Amino acid sequence: MAEQLPFFGTDDFAINPEPRLPCVLLLDTSGSMEGRPIAELNEGLRLYKEELIADALAAKRVEVAVVTFGGDVRTVCDFTTTENFYPPTLAAAGSTPLGAALNAGLAMIQQRKAAYNANGISYFRPWVFLITDGAPTDEWRFAAKKVQEGEEHRALSFFAVGVEGADMEVLRQLSGREPLKLQGLRFRDLFQWLSNSQRQLSQSSPGDQDQVRFTDPTRPGGWAAL
Repeated sequence: MAEQLPFFGTDDFAINPEPRLPCVLLLDTSGSMEGRPIAELNEGLRLYKEELIADALAAKRVEVAVVTFGGDVRTVCDFTTTENFYPPTLAAAGSTPLGAALNAGLAMIQQRKAAYNANGISYFRPWVFLITDGAPTDEWRFAAKKVQEGEEHRALSFFAVGVEGADMEVLRQLSGREPLKLQGLRFRDLFQWLSNSQRQLSQSSPGDQDQVRFTDPTRPGGWAAL
């Protein structure tokens, strides 16, 4: 008998055979995020859920996983469709093990793609979405190489957002895509952009995903700067 691959989330592929758009949120919860930053991040996560669940197709297609890194790396939510995603309330503490968080997120992507393939589920290119306000406190270059290889082979799409205090030079070395700097603490605007982009993408098909164009978050009045 073939090995049974683990299924993350509470939905069932037989009940919901829609193509999937998996997204790993890698969220910095180190001590420097304490106070208003972590509060705004939590509000952004709640808005993200509300925006996605309002779109019937996106609710079935977008899958979310949340990995935090603050002192240690924790998978606080394994992959699940938006219908079954309950935004966690995050707390800030500890150091910034960015490299370990990247490795964890990439491993989850690989495992999830194996589950899709085993169950005949098509999928969009997975998203890895990193938000951090500091500099890594662990070894991150090997993980960065894996991110770059994943993008080169079109196995994933990687996005990095630096909050005030982030080491933008390190973020530039993670990926071929230029990192974005969050304007102030506009987490709600960031997550609204993320949900809108994923809603838009979920209306297409995996074979057409490269034709989808998203709103530029660095436009005048946007939530990000380069």
